[in-house]
Amino acid sequence: MSVPSTARAQRRQRLWRVATLTGGMMFAVVSIAAAHDMFAKPDRFFVAENAAVIVRVLNGTFSVSSNSIARPRVQDVSVVSPAGRARLDTSAWSVAGDTSTFRVQTGTAGTYVVGVSTRPNVIPLTAEQFNGYLKSDGLPDVLAARTRDGALNNPARERYHKHIKALIQVGQTRSEHFSTALGYPAEIIPVENPYALSRGKTLSVRTLVDGAPAGNQYVLYGGRTSSGGRIEQRSVRSDEAGVARIPLRASGTWYIKFIHMAPIQGDTVDYESKWATVTFRVP
Repeated sequence: MSVPSTARAQRRQRLWRVATLTGGMMFAVVSIAAAHDMFAKPDRFFVAENAAVIVRVLNGTFSVSSNSIARPRVQDVSVVSPAGRARLDTSAWSVAGDTSTFRVQTGTAGTYVVGVSTRPNVIPLTAEQFNGYLKSDGLPDVLAARTRDGALNNPARERYHKHIKALIQVGQTRSEHFSTALGYPAEIIPVENPYALSRGKTLSVRTLVDGAPAGNQYVLYGGRTSSGGRIEQRSVRSDEAGVARIPLRASGTWYIKFIHMAPIQGDTVDYESKWATVTFRVP
Protein backbone atom coordinates (compact mmCIF):
# COMPACT_ATOMS: atom_id res chain seq x y z
CA MET A 1 0.00 0.00 0.00
CA SER A 2 1.53 3.31 -1.03
CA VAL A 3 1.89 6.21 1.35
CA PRO A 4 0.10 9.40 0.17
CA SER A 5 2.46 12.08 -1.08
CA THR A 6 1.34 14.49 1.66
CA ALA A 7 2.22 11.96 4.37
CA ARG A 8 5.59 11.27 2.75
CA ALA A 9 6.35 14.99 2.67
CA GLN A 10 5.40 15.36 6.34
CA ARG A 11 7.61 12.39 7.27
CA ARG A 12 10.57 13.84 5.37
CA GLN A 13 10.04 17.17 7.07
CA ARG A 14 10.01 15.50 10.54
CA LEU A 15 13.19 13.56 9.74
CA TRP A 16 14.87 16.73 8.47
CA ARG A 17 13.98 18.57 11.67
CA VAL A 18 15.35 15.76 13.84
CA ALA A 19 18.58 15.58 11.81
CA THR A 20 19.01 19.34 11.93
CA LEU A 21 18.39 19.45 15.68
CA THR A 22 20.77 16.56 16.36
CA GLY A 23 23.49 18.09 14.20
CA GLY A 24 23.00 21.45 15.85
CA MET A 25 23.26 19.90 19.31
CA MET A 26 26.47 18.08 18.38
CA PHE A 27 27.93 21.29 16.95
CA ALA A 28 26.92 23.18 20.09
CA VAL A 29 28.63 20.64 22.36
CA VAL A 30 31.85 20.84 20.35
CA SER A 31 31.60 24.64 20.25
CA ILE A 32 31.10 24.86 24.00
CA ALA A 33 34.18 22.73 24.53
CA ALA A 34 36.24 24.87 22.17
CA ALA A 35 35.02 28.44 22.55
CA HIS A 36 36.14 29.28 26.07
CA ASP A 37 38.80 31.94 25.79
CA MET A 38 38.79 34.46 28.60
CA PHE A 39 39.55 38.17 28.27
CA ALA A 40 39.58 41.20 30.57
CA LYS A 41 37.91 44.14 28.80
CA PRO A 42 37.75 47.46 30.67
CA ASP A 43 34.98 49.84 29.68
CA ARG A 44 37.82 52.27 28.80
CA PHE A 45 41.50 51.69 28.07
CA PHE A 46 42.39 55.40 28.39
CA VAL A 47 41.29 56.62 31.79
CA ALA A 48 41.64 59.78 33.85
CA GLU A 49 43.49 59.81 37.15
CA ASN A 50 41.41 59.02 40.23
CA ALA A 51 38.59 57.49 38.21
CA ALA A 52 36.56 54.29 38.38
CA VAL A 53 36.84 51.65 35.65
CA ILE A 54 34.50 48.70 35.22
CA VAL A 55 36.28 45.61 33.91
CA ARG A 56 34.20 42.94 32.18
CA VAL A 57 35.45 39.37 32.07
CA LEU A 58 34.37 37.66 28.86
CA ASN A 59 34.47 33.88 29.04
CA GLY A 60 33.82 32.73 25.49
CA THR A 61 35.15 34.94 22.71
CA PHE A 62 36.64 38.41 22.44
CA SER A 63 33.18 39.79 21.64
CA VAL A 64 30.69 37.59 23.51
CA SER A 65 30.74 35.92 26.91
CA SER A 66 29.23 32.43 26.98
CA ASN A 67 29.08 32.16 30.76
CA SER A 68 30.25 33.96 33.86
CA ILE A 69 33.01 32.94 36.26
CA ALA A 70 31.73 32.23 39.76
CA ARG A 71 33.53 33.95 42.61
CA PRO A 72 34.92 30.71 44.15
CA ARG A 73 36.79 30.06 40.88
CA VAL A 74 38.75 33.30 41.23
CA GLN A 75 42.25 32.83 42.64
CA ASP A 76 43.58 36.38 42.29
CA VAL A 77 42.54 39.83 41.11
CA SER A 78 45.41 42.30 41.05
CA VAL A 79 46.09 45.85 39.91
CA VAL A 80 49.64 47.10 39.35
CA SER A 81 50.03 50.88 39.39
CA PRO A 82 52.64 53.46 40.42
CA ALA A 83 51.51 52.73 43.98
CA GLY A 84 52.57 49.07 43.65
CA ARG A 85 50.57 45.87 43.40
CA ALA A 86 47.16 45.78 45.06
CA ARG A 87 45.19 42.55 45.41
CA LEU A 88 41.48 43.26 45.21
CA ASP A 89 38.99 41.66 47.55
CA THR A 90 37.13 39.05 45.49
CA SER A 91 33.93 40.04 47.30
CA ALA A 92 33.85 42.87 44.76
CA TRP A 93 33.56 40.27 42.00
CA SER A 94 30.09 40.58 40.47
CA VAL A 95 28.23 38.06 38.33
CA ALA A 96 25.29 39.06 36.14
CA GLY A 97 24.02 36.55 33.61
CA ASP A 98 26.84 35.45 31.32
CA THR A 99 29.37 38.13 32.34
CA SER A 100 31.54 38.77 35.40
CA THR A 101 32.66 42.29 36.33
CA PHE A 102 34.75 44.08 38.91
CA ARG A 103 35.69 47.69 39.61
CA VAL A 104 39.14 49.27 39.54
CA GLN A 105 39.86 52.66 41.10
CA THR A 106 42.76 54.48 39.43
CA GLY A 107 45.20 56.76 41.20
CA THR A 108 48.12 58.70 39.75
CA ALA A 109 49.07 58.59 36.09
CA GLY A 110 50.84 55.56 34.63
CA THR A 111 50.37 52.35 32.64
CA TYR A 112 48.38 49.98 34.81
CA VAL A 113 48.14 46.18 34.67
CA VAL A 114 44.89 44.50 35.70
CA GLY A 115 45.18 40.74 36.21
CA VAL A 116 42.83 37.85 36.99
CA SER A 117 43.84 34.28 37.72
CA THR A 118 41.42 31.37 38.10
CA ARG A 119 41.67 28.14 40.06
CA PRO A 120 42.00 24.90 38.09
CA ASN A 121 38.93 23.12 36.79
CA VAL A 122 38.55 19.71 35.12
CA ILE A 123 36.49 18.90 32.04
CA PRO A 124 35.95 15.49 30.39
CA LEU A 125 35.80 15.59 26.58
CA THR A 126 35.02 13.03 23.92
CA ALA A 127 37.68 12.38 21.30
CA GLU A 128 35.69 14.43 18.77
CA GLN A 129 35.26 17.34 21.15
CA PHE A 130 38.90 17.34 22.22
CA ASN A 131 40.30 17.11 18.68
CA GLY A 132 37.98 19.91 17.51
CA TYR A 133 39.01 22.10 20.42
CA LEU A 134 42.73 21.53 19.73
CA LYS A 135 42.20 22.52 16.11
CA SER A 136 40.06 25.61 16.71
CA ASP A 137 41.73 27.06 19.80
CA GLY A 138 45.36 27.07 18.70
CA LEU A 139 46.94 23.82 19.92
CA PRO A 140 48.43 22.33 16.73
CA ASP A 141 51.35 20.68 18.55
CA VAL A 142 49.10 18.60 20.81
CA LEU A 143 46.91 17.66 17.85
CA ALA A 144 50.00 16.61 15.88
CA ALA A 145 51.21 14.50 18.82
CA ARG A 146 47.84 12.73 19.10
CA THR A 147 47.90 12.08 15.36
CA ARG A 148 51.45 10.73 15.52
CA ASP A 149 50.66 8.50 18.51
CA GLY A 150 47.41 7.13 17.02
CA ALA A 151 45.42 8.68 19.88
CA LEU A 152 42.82 10.64 17.90
CA ASN A 153 40.06 8.26 19.03
CA ASN A 154 40.92 8.65 22.72
CA PRO A 155 38.75 10.85 24.95
CA ALA A 156 40.52 13.22 27.30
CA ARG A 157 40.20 14.69 30.76
CA GLU A 158 41.72 18.15 30.90
CA ARG A 159 42.68 20.30 33.87
CA TYR A 160 42.66 23.94 32.82
CA HIS A 161 43.14 27.34 34.38
CA LYS A 162 43.11 30.84 32.89
CA HIS A 163 45.25 33.90 33.57
CA ILE A 164 44.29 37.17 31.94
CA LYS A 165 45.44 40.78 31.86
CA ALA A 166 44.36 44.16 30.56
CA LEU A 167 46.68 47.15 30.16
CA ILE A 168 45.13 50.52 30.99
CA GLN A 169 46.71 53.92 30.36
CA VAL A 170 45.83 56.30 33.19
CA GLY A 171 46.41 59.97 32.53
CA GLN A 172 49.10 61.22 30.15
CA THR A 173 52.25 59.83 31.78
CA ARG A 174 53.33 56.34 30.72
CA SER A 175 55.17 54.15 33.21
CA GLU A 176 57.16 50.91 33.26
CA HIS A 177 54.56 48.98 35.26
CA PHE A 178 53.24 47.40 32.04
CA SER A 179 56.06 44.83 32.22
CA THR A 180 55.33 43.66 35.78
CA ALA A 181 55.12 39.89 36.14
CA LEU A 182 52.24 38.72 38.32
CA GLY A 183 53.60 35.23 38.89
CA TYR A 184 50.68 33.49 37.19
CA PRO A 185 51.24 29.96 35.78
CA ALA A 186 50.89 31.39 32.26
CA GLU A 187 51.56 35.02 31.44
CA ILE A 188 52.12 37.44 28.57
CA ILE A 189 54.45 40.34 29.36
CA PRO A 190 54.99 43.16 26.87
CA VAL A 191 58.62 44.03 26.16
CA GLU A 192 57.65 47.55 25.06
CA ASN A 193 54.84 49.69 26.38
CA PRO A 194 51.95 49.30 23.88
CA TYR A 195 50.86 52.84 24.69
CA ALA A 196 54.19 54.15 23.43
CA LEU A 197 53.50 52.52 20.05
CA SER A 198 51.09 53.34 17.24
CA ARG A 199 49.49 51.61 14.30
CA GLY A 200 52.07 50.08 11.98
CA LYS A 201 54.59 49.36 14.76
CA THR A 202 55.51 45.92 16.12
CA LEU A 203 54.93 44.94 19.75
CA SER A 204 57.21 42.29 21.27
CA VAL A 205 55.78 40.21 24.11
CA ARG A 206 57.37 37.56 26.30
CA THR A 207 55.45 34.31 26.85
CA LEU A 208 56.02 32.71 30.26
CA VAL A 209 54.89 29.35 31.66
CA ASP A 210 55.56 28.80 35.36
CA GLY A 211 57.86 31.82 35.25
CA ALA A 212 60.11 30.47 32.48
CA PRO A 213 60.25 31.57 28.81
CA ALA A 214 58.00 29.45 26.59
CA GLY A 215 60.04 28.91 23.42
CA ASN A 216 58.29 27.96 20.17
CA GLN A 217 54.94 28.78 21.77
CA TYR A 218 52.04 29.10 19.32
CA VAL A 219 50.52 32.57 19.86
CA LEU A 220 47.33 34.03 18.40
CA TYR A 221 46.40 37.71 18.12
CA GLY A 222 43.62 39.86 16.70
CA GLY A 223 40.88 42.21 17.87
CA ARG A 224 38.44 44.88 16.81
CA THR A 225 39.09 48.11 14.92
CA SER A 226 38.07 51.50 16.28
CA SER A 227 34.98 51.33 14.06
CA GLY A 228 34.05 47.86 15.34
CA GLY A 229 35.37 45.83 12.41
CA ARG A 230 37.23 42.59 12.95
CA ILE A 231 41.02 42.54 13.08
CA GLU A 232 41.69 39.15 11.52
CA GLN A 233 43.21 36.65 13.91
CA ARG A 234 46.72 35.55 12.98
CA SER A 235 49.38 33.36 14.54
CA VAL A 236 53.08 33.58 15.32
CA ARG A 237 55.62 31.42 17.15
CA SER A 238 57.73 32.73 20.01
CA ASP A 239 61.50 32.46 19.62
CA GLU A 240 63.78 30.43 21.91
CA ALA A 241 63.69 33.26 24.47
CA GLY A 242 59.88 33.11 24.51
CA VAL A 243 59.46 36.40 22.63
CA ALA A 244 56.72 36.79 20.02
CA ARG A 245 56.42 39.80 17.73
CA ILE A 246 53.00 41.23 16.97
CA PRO A 247 52.53 43.68 14.06
CA LEU A 248 49.96 46.29 15.12
CA ARG A 249 48.41 46.76 11.71
CA ALA A 250 45.25 48.62 12.79
CA SER A 251 43.94 51.00 15.43
CA GLY A 252 41.55 49.43 17.90
CA THR A 253 41.30 46.98 20.78
CA TRP A 254 43.75 44.10 20.55
CA TYR A 255 44.21 40.73 22.24
CA ILE A 256 47.17 38.37 22.37
CA LYS A 257 46.67 34.84 23.67
CA PHE A 258 48.23 31.43 24.02
CA ILE A 259 47.44 28.06 25.56
CA HIS A 260 50.22 25.89 26.91
CA MET A 261 49.06 22.28 27.15
CA ALA A 262 51.08 19.28 28.27
CA PRO A 263 50.22 15.58 28.77
CA ILE A 264 50.08 14.42 32.39
CA GLN A 265 51.13 10.99 33.64
CA GLY A 266 49.94 9.28 36.82
CA ASP A 267 47.11 11.72 37.47
CA THR A 268 43.34 11.79 37.25
CA VAL A 269 43.63 13.92 34.09
CA ASP A 270 45.31 13.34 30.73
CA TYR A 271 46.35 16.94 30.02
CA GLU A 272 46.84 20.23 31.82
CA SER A 273 46.41 23.53 30.01
CA LYS A 274 47.44 27.00 31.13
CA TRP A 275 45.77 29.89 29.31
CA ALA A 276 47.06 33.45 29.03
CA THR A 277 45.57 36.54 27.39
CA VAL A 278 46.31 40.24 27.41
CA THR A 279 44.21 43.08 26.00
CA PHE A 280 45.12 46.70 25.21
CA ARG A 281 44.22 49.48 22.81
CA VAL A 282 46.16 50.90 19.86
CA PRO A 283 45.23 54.55 19.16
